[in-house]
Amino acid sequence: MDISALNALTTQVLWAAFILAVLFGAIAQRTHFCTMGAVSDIVNMGDWTRMRMWGMAIGVAMIGFYFMAAAGLIDASKTLYASGRFIWLSALVGGFLFGFGMVLASGCGSKTLVRIGGGSLKSVVVFVVMGVAAFATLKGITAVVRVATVDRVAVDFASNASLPNWLAAAAGVSPVAAGLVLALVLGLGLMVWALAGRDFLRVDNLLAGLGIGAVIVGMWWVSGHLAYVAEHPETLQEAFLATNSGRAEALSFVSPVAYTIDWFMFFSDKSKLLTIGIVSVFGVVVGSAIYSVATRSFRWEGFRDAEDTANHLVGAVLMGVGGVCAMGCTIGQGLSGISTLSATSIVAVAAILAGCVASLKYQVWRLERSI
Repeated sequence: MDISALNALTTQVLWAAFILAVLFGAIAQRTHFCTMGAVSDIVNMGDWTRMRMWGMAIGVAMIGFYFMAAAGLIDASKTLYASGRFIWLSALVGGFLFGFGMVLASGCGSKTLVRIGGGSLKSVVVFVVMGVAAFATLKGITAVVRVATVDRVAVDFASNASLPNWLAAAAGVSPVAAGLVLALVLGLGLMVWALAGRDFLRVDNLLAGLGIGAVIVGMWWVSGHLAYVAEHPETLQEAFLATNSGRAEALSFVSPVAYTIDWFMFFSDKSKLLTIGIVSVFGVVVGSAIYSVATRSFRWEGFRDAEDTANHLVGAVLMGVGGVCAMGCTIGQGLSGISTLSATSIVAVAAILAGCVASLKYQVWRLERSI
Protein backbone atom coordinates (compact mmCIF):
# COMPACT_ATOMS: atom_id res chain seq x y z
CA MET A 1 0.00 0.00 0.00
CA ASP A 2 1.45 3.37 -1.02
CA ILE A 3 1.03 6.67 0.85
CA SER A 4 -1.84 7.96 -1.31
CA ALA A 5 -3.84 4.77 -0.75
CA LEU A 6 -3.02 4.96 2.96
CA ASN A 7 -4.29 8.55 3.15
CA ALA A 8 -7.48 7.59 1.33
CA LEU A 9 -8.04 4.71 3.75
CA THR A 10 -7.44 7.01 6.72
CA THR A 11 -10.09 9.38 5.39
CA GLN A 12 -12.55 6.48 5.07
CA VAL A 13 -11.83 5.43 8.65
CA LEU A 14 -12.40 8.93 9.98
CA TRP A 15 -15.67 9.37 8.09
CA ALA A 16 -16.93 5.98 9.22
CA ALA A 17 -16.13 6.80 12.86
CA PHE A 18 -17.77 10.21 12.54
CA ILE A 19 -20.99 8.75 11.10
CA LEU A 20 -21.19 6.15 13.87
CA ALA A 21 -20.65 8.86 16.49
CA VAL A 22 -23.43 10.96 14.91
CA LEU A 23 -25.74 7.96 15.28
CA PHE A 24 -24.65 7.57 18.91
CA GLY A 25 -25.38 11.25 19.64
CA ALA A 26 -28.80 11.16 18.00
CA ILE A 27 -29.82 7.92 19.74
CA ALA A 28 -28.58 9.13 23.13
CA GLN A 29 -30.44 12.42 22.73
CA ARG A 30 -33.69 10.75 21.72
CA THR A 31 -33.67 7.94 24.29
CA HIS A 32 -32.00 9.80 27.20
CA PHE A 33 -29.39 7.04 27.36
CA CYS A 34 -27.25 7.94 30.36
CA THR A 35 -25.42 5.79 32.87
CA MET A 36 -25.58 8.41 35.60
CA GLY A 37 -29.28 8.84 34.94
CA ALA A 38 -29.74 5.07 35.11
CA VAL A 39 -28.11 4.88 38.54
CA SER A 40 -30.02 7.96 39.71
CA ASP A 41 -33.32 6.40 38.62
CA ILE A 42 -32.56 3.31 40.71
CA VAL A 43 -31.37 5.19 43.82
CA ASN A 44 -34.10 7.82 43.79
CA MET A 45 -37.10 6.04 42.27
CA GLY A 46 -36.30 2.32 42.10
CA ASP A 47 -36.71 2.46 38.31
CA TRP A 48 -34.37 0.08 36.45
CA THR A 49 -35.47 0.95 32.87
CA ARG A 50 -32.41 2.97 31.85
CA MET A 51 -30.09 0.49 33.54
CA ARG A 52 -31.69 -2.23 31.44
CA MET A 53 -30.90 -0.12 28.34
CA TRP A 54 -27.26 -0.05 29.43
CA GLY A 55 -27.27 -3.77 30.17
CA MET A 56 -28.67 -4.59 26.73
CA ALA A 57 -26.10 -2.33 25.06
CA ILE A 58 -23.29 -4.16 26.92
CA GLY A 59 -24.71 -7.51 25.85
CA VAL A 60 -24.90 -6.50 22.20
CA ALA A 61 -21.39 -4.99 22.26
CA MET A 62 -19.92 -8.04 23.99
CA ILE A 63 -21.46 -10.57 21.60
CA GLY A 64 -20.64 -8.48 18.53
CA PHE A 65 -17.02 -8.01 19.59
CA TYR A 66 -16.33 -11.72 20.11
CA PHE A 67 -18.22 -12.82 17.01
CA MET A 68 -15.94 -10.55 14.98
CA ALA A 69 -12.91 -11.91 16.86
CA ALA A 70 -14.01 -15.49 16.14
CA ALA A 71 -14.52 -14.61 12.47
CA GLY A 72 -11.01 -13.17 12.27
CA LEU A 73 -12.23 -9.64 11.54
CA ILE A 74 -10.49 -8.17 14.59
CA ASP A 75 -7.74 -9.33 16.94
CA ALA A 76 -8.92 -9.27 20.56
CA SER A 77 -5.31 -9.23 21.78
CA LYS A 78 -4.56 -5.93 20.03
CA THR A 79 -7.14 -3.60 21.54
CA LEU A 80 -6.52 -0.66 23.84
CA TYR A 81 -7.80 -2.74 26.76
CA ALA A 82 -5.68 -5.84 26.09
CA SER A 83 -2.74 -5.89 28.49
CA GLY A 84 -1.02 -8.32 30.78
CA ARG A 85 -0.85 -5.58 33.40
CA PHE A 86 -3.90 -5.61 35.66
CA ILE A 87 -3.99 -2.02 36.94
CA TRP A 88 -6.66 -2.69 39.52
CA LEU A 89 -5.85 0.26 41.82
CA SER A 90 -5.87 2.80 38.99
CA ALA A 91 -9.20 1.39 37.82
CA LEU A 92 -10.60 1.42 41.34
CA VAL A 93 -9.50 4.94 42.34
CA GLY A 94 -9.99 6.47 38.89
CA GLY A 95 -13.37 4.86 38.42
CA PHE A 96 -14.63 6.06 41.79
CA LEU A 97 -13.44 9.62 41.11
CA PHE A 98 -15.08 9.59 37.70
CA GLY A 99 -18.34 8.21 39.06
CA PHE A 100 -18.46 10.76 41.86
CA GLY A 101 -17.61 13.60 39.48
CA MET A 102 -20.16 12.75 36.81
CA VAL A 103 -23.01 13.31 39.27
CA LEU A 104 -21.66 16.75 40.21
CA ALA A 105 -21.22 17.60 36.51
CA SER A 106 -24.74 16.44 35.54
CA GLY A 107 -23.52 13.55 33.42
CA CYS A 108 -20.53 11.61 32.15
CA GLY A 109 -18.33 12.52 29.18
CA SER A 110 -20.74 11.25 26.55
CA LYS A 111 -23.70 12.94 28.25
CA THR A 112 -21.72 16.18 28.34
CA LEU A 113 -21.33 16.04 24.55
CA VAL A 114 -24.99 15.13 24.07
CA ARG A 115 -26.03 18.05 26.27
CA ILE A 116 -23.79 20.43 24.31
CA GLY A 117 -25.65 19.37 21.18
CA GLY A 118 -28.90 20.15 22.99
CA GLY A 119 -27.82 23.70 23.89
CA SER A 120 -26.20 23.35 27.33
CA LEU A 121 -23.60 26.07 27.87
CA LYS A 122 -22.69 24.58 31.24
CA SER A 123 -21.72 21.40 29.47
CA VAL A 124 -19.36 23.43 27.28
CA VAL A 125 -17.60 24.53 30.47
CA VAL A 126 -17.52 20.93 31.74
CA PHE A 127 -16.09 19.84 28.37
CA VAL A 128 -13.20 22.32 28.55
CA VAL A 129 -12.36 21.73 32.21
CA MET A 130 -12.62 17.95 31.91
CA GLY A 131 -10.43 18.00 28.81
CA VAL A 132 -7.74 20.11 30.48
CA ALA A 133 -7.79 17.93 33.61
CA ALA A 134 -7.58 14.80 31.46
CA PHE A 135 -4.64 16.15 29.46
CA ALA A 136 -2.83 17.10 32.66
CA THR A 137 -3.36 13.53 33.89
CA LEU A 138 -2.09 12.13 30.59
CA LYS A 139 1.03 14.28 30.30
CA GLY A 140 1.05 17.05 32.91
CA ILE A 141 1.26 17.67 36.64
CA THR A 142 -1.37 15.14 37.69
CA ALA A 143 0.27 12.60 35.38
CA VAL A 144 3.33 12.76 37.64
CA VAL A 145 1.13 12.02 40.64
CA ARG A 146 -0.67 9.22 38.78
CA VAL A 147 2.55 7.51 37.73
CA ALA A 148 4.05 7.83 41.21
CA THR A 149 1.00 6.43 43.01
CA VAL A 150 -1.80 4.29 41.58
CA ASP A 151 0.07 3.22 38.45
CA ARG A 152 2.74 1.55 40.56
CA VAL A 153 0.26 -0.96 41.96
CA ALA A 154 -0.55 -3.71 39.50
CA VAL A 155 -0.52 -7.45 38.93
CA ASP A 156 1.40 -8.67 35.88
CA PHE A 157 0.18 -11.71 33.94
CA ALA A 158 1.91 -13.65 31.20
CA SER A 159 -1.08 -13.06 28.91
CA ASN A 160 -3.88 -10.51 28.76
CA ALA A 161 -5.61 -9.83 32.07
CA SER A 162 -9.10 -10.76 30.91
CA LEU A 163 -11.77 -13.30 31.70
CA PRO A 164 -11.39 -15.12 28.35
CA ASN A 165 -7.64 -15.58 28.83
CA TRP A 166 -8.09 -16.90 32.36
CA LEU A 167 -10.86 -19.27 31.27
CA ALA A 168 -8.80 -20.39 28.28
CA ALA A 169 -5.84 -21.23 30.52
CA ALA A 170 -8.07 -23.22 32.87
CA ALA A 171 -10.04 -25.06 30.17
CA GLY A 172 -7.26 -25.59 27.64
CA VAL A 173 -9.01 -23.77 24.80
CA SER A 174 -8.15 -20.68 22.77
CA PRO A 175 -8.84 -17.23 24.29
CA VAL A 176 -11.14 -16.36 21.38
CA ALA A 177 -13.22 -19.51 21.88
CA ALA A 178 -13.40 -18.84 25.61
CA GLY A 179 -14.34 -15.22 24.91
CA LEU A 180 -17.12 -16.22 22.54
CA VAL A 181 -18.59 -18.61 25.11
CA LEU A 182 -18.42 -16.01 27.87
CA ALA A 183 -19.84 -13.32 25.60
CA LEU A 184 -22.79 -15.50 24.64
CA VAL A 185 -23.50 -16.51 28.24
CA LEU A 186 -23.03 -13.07 29.80
CA GLY A 187 -24.25 -11.02 26.84
CA LEU A 188 -27.40 -13.02 26.24
CA GLY A 189 -27.98 -13.07 29.99
CA LEU A 190 -27.87 -9.27 30.09
CA MET A 191 -30.18 -8.99 27.10
CA VAL A 192 -32.71 -11.42 28.58
CA TRP A 193 -32.56 -9.55 31.88
CA ALA A 194 -33.20 -6.27 30.06
CA LEU A 195 -36.13 -7.63 28.06
CA ALA A 196 -37.67 -9.15 31.19
CA GLY A 197 -38.25 -5.70 32.64
CA ARG A 198 -41.83 -4.59 32.96
CA ASP A 199 -42.78 -2.17 30.17
CA PHE A 200 -39.25 -2.36 28.71
CA LEU A 201 -40.48 -3.44 25.27
CA ARG A 202 -40.82 0.07 23.91
CA VAL A 203 -39.22 1.60 20.82
CA ASP A 204 -36.92 4.02 22.65
CA ASN A 205 -35.70 1.41 25.11
CA LEU A 206 -34.92 -1.09 22.37
CA LEU A 207 -33.34 1.64 20.22
CA ALA A 208 -31.05 2.62 23.08
CA GLY A 209 -30.01 -0.91 23.97
CA LEU A 210 -29.67 -2.35 20.49
CA GLY A 211 -28.62 0.87 18.76
CA ILE A 212 -25.90 1.98 21.18
CA GLY A 213 -24.57 -1.58 21.41
CA ALA A 214 -24.45 -1.83 17.62
CA VAL A 215 -22.56 1.48 17.38
CA ILE A 216 -19.89 0.11 19.72
CA VAL A 217 -19.60 -3.03 17.58
CA GLY A 218 -19.35 -0.83 14.48
CA MET A 219 -16.56 1.21 16.05
CA TRP A 220 -14.63 -1.96 16.86
CA TRP A 221 -14.94 -3.01 13.22
CA VAL A 222 -13.81 0.40 11.98
CA SER A 223 -10.76 0.69 14.24
CA GLY A 224 -9.85 -2.99 14.44
CA HIS A 225 -10.54 -4.09 10.85
CA LEU A 226 -11.00 -1.21 8.42
CA ALA A 227 -8.18 0.81 10.00
CA TYR A 228 -5.79 -2.14 10.28
CA VAL A 229 -2.73 -2.13 8.04
CA ALA A 230 -0.47 -5.18 8.18
CA GLU A 231 2.57 -3.21 7.02
CA HIS A 232 2.71 0.57 7.15
CA PRO A 233 4.73 1.84 4.14
CA GLU A 234 6.81 4.19 6.32
CA THR A 235 7.44 2.07 9.43
CA LEU A 236 7.07 -1.39 7.81
CA GLN A 237 5.12 -2.43 10.92
CA GLU A 238 1.46 -3.16 11.49
CA ALA A 239 -0.66 -0.16 12.34
CA PHE A 240 -4.17 0.88 13.32
CA LEU A 241 -4.77 4.08 11.39
CA ALA A 242 -6.13 7.24 13.00
CA THR A 243 -5.91 5.99 16.59
CA ASN A 244 -4.25 7.80 19.48
CA SER A 245 -3.11 4.59 21.14
CA GLY A 246 -1.86 2.80 18.04
CA ARG A 247 -4.20 -0.08 18.88
CA ALA A 248 -7.82 -0.91 18.10
CA GLU A 249 -10.18 1.47 19.93
CA ALA A 250 -13.91 2.01 20.23
CA LEU A 251 -15.84 4.94 21.69
CA SER A 252 -14.52 6.71 24.79
CA PHE A 253 -14.97 10.28 25.95
CA VAL A 254 -12.27 11.41 28.38
CA SER A 255 -8.86 11.21 26.71
CA PRO A 256 -10.43 11.94 23.28
CA VAL A 257 -11.86 15.17 24.73
CA ALA A 258 -8.34 16.11 25.84
CA TYR A 259 -6.95 15.31 22.39
CA THR A 260 -9.75 17.35 20.80
CA ILE A 261 -8.80 20.43 22.82
CA ASP A 262 -5.13 19.81 21.96
CA TRP A 263 -6.07 19.61 18.25
CA PHE A 264 -7.94 22.91 18.49
CA MET A 265 -5.10 24.68 20.31
CA PHE A 266 -2.32 23.47 17.98
CA PHE A 267 -4.31 23.20 14.76
CA SER A 268 -1.52 24.71 12.62
CA ASP A 269 0.93 22.08 13.89
CA LYS A 270 1.05 19.54 11.06
CA SER A 271 1.76 16.73 13.55
CA LYS A 272 -1.68 17.20 15.12
CA LEU A 273 -3.86 14.90 13.06
CA LEU A 274 -7.50 13.96 13.35
CA THR A 275 -8.11 10.62 15.03
CA ILE A 276 -11.06 8.33 15.59
CA GLY A 277 -11.41 9.71 19.11
CA ILE A 278 -11.44 13.35 17.99
CA VAL A 279 -13.97 12.90 15.18
CA SER A 280 -16.13 10.85 17.58
CA VAL A 281 -16.31 13.83 19.93
CA PHE A 282 -17.49 16.05 17.07
CA GLY A 283 -19.87 13.36 15.84
CA VAL A 284 -21.74 12.96 19.12
CA VAL A 285 -22.30 16.73 19.38
CA VAL A 286 -23.46 16.92 15.77
CA GLY A 287 -25.80 13.93 16.12
CA SER A 288 -27.35 15.34 19.27
CA ALA A 289 -27.71 18.80 17.73
CA ILE A 290 -29.36 17.44 14.58
CA TYR A 291 -31.96 15.55 16.60
CA SER A 292 -32.52 18.47 19.01
CA VAL A 293 -33.07 20.98 16.21
CA ALA A 294 -35.22 18.58 14.17
CA THR A 295 -37.52 17.90 17.14
CA ARG A 296 -37.45 21.51 18.38
CA SER A 297 -36.07 20.42 21.73
CA PHE A 298 -32.91 22.54 21.46
CA ARG A 299 -32.72 24.89 24.47
CA TRP A 300 -29.97 27.18 25.73
CA GLU A 301 -29.03 26.36 29.31
CA GLY A 302 -26.71 28.14 31.73
CA PHE A 303 -25.60 27.79 35.33
CA ARG A 304 -28.21 28.35 38.02
CA ASP A 305 -25.93 30.01 40.57
CA ALA A 306 -22.41 29.97 42.02
CA GLU A 307 -22.96 26.64 43.80
CA ASP A 308 -24.14 25.03 40.57
CA THR A 309 -21.04 26.37 38.81
CA ALA A 310 -18.73 25.06 41.54
CA ASN A 311 -20.30 21.60 41.46
CA HIS A 312 -19.83 21.34 37.71
CA LEU A 313 -16.24 22.56 37.85
CA VAL A 314 -15.28 20.09 40.58
CA GLY A 315 -17.14 17.30 38.81
CA ALA A 316 -15.36 18.06 35.53
CA VAL A 317 -11.93 17.90 37.20
CA LEU A 318 -12.78 14.60 38.90
CA MET A 319 -13.98 13.13 35.60
CA GLY A 320 -10.86 14.26 33.76
CA VAL A 321 -8.45 12.90 36.36
CA GLY A 322 -10.47 9.79 37.17
CA GLY A 323 -11.24 8.90 33.56
CA VAL A 324 -7.57 8.85 32.58
CA CYS A 325 -6.57 6.84 35.66
CA ALA A 326 -9.35 4.33 34.95
CA MET A 327 -8.53 4.28 31.21
CA GLY A 328 -12.06 5.23 30.29
CA CYS A 329 -15.51 6.44 31.24
CA THR A 330 -18.99 4.93 31.35
CA ILE A 331 -18.69 4.41 27.59
CA GLY A 332 -14.94 3.82 27.26
CA GLN A 333 -14.84 1.22 30.02
CA GLY A 334 -18.58 0.67 30.57
CA LEU A 335 -19.27 -0.40 26.97
CA SER A 336 -16.10 -0.51 24.85
CA GLY A 337 -13.76 -1.94 27.48
CA ILE A 338 -16.17 -4.33 29.12
CA SER A 339 -17.18 -5.71 25.72
CA THR A 340 -13.66 -7.19 25.58
CA LEU A 341 -14.17 -8.73 29.06
CA SER A 342 -11.03 -7.02 30.34
CA ALA A 343 -10.44 -7.48 34.08
CA THR A 344 -9.39 -3.83 34.42
CA SER A 345 -12.61 -2.73 32.70
CA ILE A 346 -14.74 -4.78 35.09
CA VAL A 347 -13.07 -3.17 38.13
CA ALA A 348 -13.36 0.29 36.57
CA VAL A 349 -17.08 -0.11 35.85
CA ALA A 350 -17.79 -1.35 39.37
CA ALA A 351 -15.87 1.61 40.81
CA ILE A 352 -17.68 4.10 38.56
CA LEU A 353 -21.05 2.78 39.72
CA ALA A 354 -19.92 2.92 43.37
CA GLY A 355 -18.70 6.49 42.96
CA CYS A 356 -21.96 7.49 41.30
CA VAL A 357 -24.05 6.02 44.15
CA ALA A 358 -21.82 7.70 46.76
CA SER A 359 -22.16 11.06 45.01
CA LEU A 360 -25.95 10.74 44.77
CA LYS A 361 -26.10 9.90 48.49
CA TYR A 362 -23.84 12.88 49.21
CA GLN A 363 -26.15 15.22 47.34
CA VAL A 364 -29.19 13.92 49.25
CA TRP A 365 -27.28 14.42 52.52
CA ARG A 366 -26.44 18.02 51.57
CA LEU A 367 -30.04 18.71 50.59
CA GLU A 368 -31.33 17.37 53.91
CA ARG A 369 -28.86 19.53 55.83
CA SER A 370 -30.02 22.64 54.02
CA ILE A 371 -33.68 22.15 54.92
